[in-house]
Amino acid sequence: MAEMNAVVHAAGGVVWRTVSGGAVEIVLVHRPRYHDWSLPKGKLDPGEHALAAAVREVYEETLVSAVPQVRLPSIRYLTGEPGVEKHVDFWSMRSQSWTFRPADDEIEEARWVPVGEVQGLLSYAHDRGVVRAFLDLPRVTSVVALVRHAKAGKRREWSGPDGDRPLDATGERDATALSELLTLLRPERVVSATPLRCRQTVEPLGLPLDLDARFDEEQPPDTAAAALVEVAKQGGVTVVCSQGKLMPPLLTELTRRTDVNFHTRKGAGWILSFADGRLVGRDKLVPLTVAREP
Repeated sequence: MAEMNAVVHAAGGVVWRTVSGGAVEIVLVHRPRYHDWSLPKGKLDPGEHALAAAVREVYEETLVSAVPQVRLPSIRYLTGEPGVEKHVDFWSMRSQSWTFRPADDEIEEARWVPVGEVQGLLSYAHDRGVVRAFLDLPRVTSVVALVRHAKAGKRREWSGPDGDRPLDATGERDATALSELLTLLRPERVVSATPLRCRQTVEPLGLPLDLDARFDEEQPPDTAAAALVEVAKQGGVTVVCSQGKLMPPLLTELTRRTDVNFHTRKGAGWILSFADGRLVGRDKLVPLTVAREP
């Protein structure tokens, strides 16, 4: 086998909507260049986060404004160019709005297809595998983005009450980058632990903010996990900002997984997907500004 020396990174979505009677449809695209039917996807722009690329590419190829809900399996395949593979990250996405897309050289048609007909229309086994993973999931009814506050200097260098310690310049930058990703989820509510640095981390979202001391780091993990499930049962999309010492045991309590490292960097977090209050998916959410730091 020839050695691979280049990987093209791309992202896309299994985008769904409900129609009359509650039936589910998925949008597929027909590409005249390849004479195929595929899931909407495309290459990342330089310096672009994969989640942002997935939302952008879905819109460009289908004119569907879609909201990511849960991470799906990634795929990797040969592109046909010597020594080049493509790696594609996928998310299940809920359609929020849709406009008819006129044909062009890239996309001849964007078509809503009943879920029972999707596998027969898709041209590639790797796309069918992604759709199969989507179909195996229960319907996502709520998403909670659990994030850790951004950087706030060193505790030992702050002379005031620790709850009043603010974000530093790096933290402010990372909070802005984090909010850009969180906005893709179309959050409706924001809940924060009580320290100032937690509140400041989610303030760039521009949404009303509720304080909940159950997400402060001194709280027992079972208390915090129960509070998070309580938030999830409200439905919709909520951002919750907590603290680094609490989040790993909170996530261990929530998932009942002791074999997973839930350490979360400052200014990063997790997308937690729920079906009627039951956790059905989790995925790390790390802004590129945070990922690049040592």
